[in-house]
Amino acid sequence: MSRAAGAIINLSALRHNLKRARELAPHARIMAVVKANAYGHGIVPAVRALAGADAFAVACLDEAVEIRHAGLAHPIVLLEGVFSALELDEAARIGCDVVVHDAHQLALMEASRLQHALTVWIKVDSGMHRLGFPLGEACTAWQRLSTARAVRGPLRLMTHLACADETANPRTQLQLEAFAAATAGISAERSIANSAGILAWPGSHADWLRPGILLYGVSPFAGRSGRDEGLLPVMTLCTTLIAVQQVQKGEAVGYGGGWVAPEDMRIGIAAIGYGDGYPRHAPNGTPVLVNGIRAPLVGRVAMDMISVDLRGVPQARVHDPVLLWGAELPVEEIARAAGTIAYELLCGITQRVKFSVVEENQAPAALSSVHSIGR
Repeated sequence: MSRAAGAIINLSALRHNLKRARELAPHARIMAVVKANAYGHGIVPAVRALAGADAFAVACLDEAVEIRHAGLAHPIVLLEGVFSALELDEAARIGCDVVVHDAHQLALMEASRLQHALTVWIKVDSGMHRLGFPLGEACTAWQRLSTARAVRGPLRLMTHLACADETANPRTQLQLEAFAAATAGISAERSIANSAGILAWPGSHADWLRPGILLYGVSPFAGRSGRDEGLLPVMTLCTTLIAVQQVQKGEAVGYGGGWVAPEDMRIGIAAIGYGDGYPRHAPNGTPVLVNGIRAPLVGRVAMDMISVDLRGVPQARVHDPVLLWGAELPVEEIARAAGTIAYELLCGITQRVKFSVVEENQAPAALSSVHSIGR
């Protein structure tokens, strides 16, 4: 018998979310962020579905190579840049754009004698204090890279917003003003907005958008879901019941016996656990859907299984479908219950979960197929 846990990736939803980003900033180009295996959704199917983007952004060369092997010729931006002459050669060979964010990388570009020059983005630290040239060094970095033989003009500029997901936080506006002042004398295309910037800070839209979590149908804002932003969830995580148990009042369930049945009742055992990427720290009461009806988690999440209270689903039986997150149960809600963020849940799905890549009109059939495993 195959394991029942499955993830369904809806390509139509990906394209919808890309379209939504364009609607919010119709005059900007889009650099679709597909790092971390497209936030856990699968980088190859994601980039093919997002072929309408103007460029892709990744964290490292390995991710860029996957995109090239998938046959896409889009510009690919290495958000962390390169860290050796060998990496620089490889980036040039496969046609990547390179972010330069510190003195070491700047010197590497100046020393290089690449046969084929490449496009460079200068990253400026406007307040994140992670990567980027200090505000006072932006113009100097621009001047030096403008004369580097390895650089194909024109140079471009970027920065990253630290608190854009907090719409009342004044730090974002301060960052926008600091970046504008530090680069005021430079004529260049700029990229500022992440997903939260796209949705809530029109002043950050500039020339290039960098949507990440937005593309996968998730809101970057606390207390909201992707639906609230006009987005569609891309991943559905589902499984089936593999057992139904009758427990008596006072009996404990699961490791440690931390949950005790308040009455005689039925519990369902679903084939999903932290070995699949479901959060181990999800507490009692975290919702799942059994046959489309909410049922609360009871007892500890184990490596392979969870237990759920079936008092609200009295007809539930073995093989019935269980949805962990998706269109009917937002991943943001599960993340809040588990004390984490949706990014971590999506990126944490493990290799033993079966992935199905579908178009929207195929999703019900794919869900049925996953749920029928073992019948």
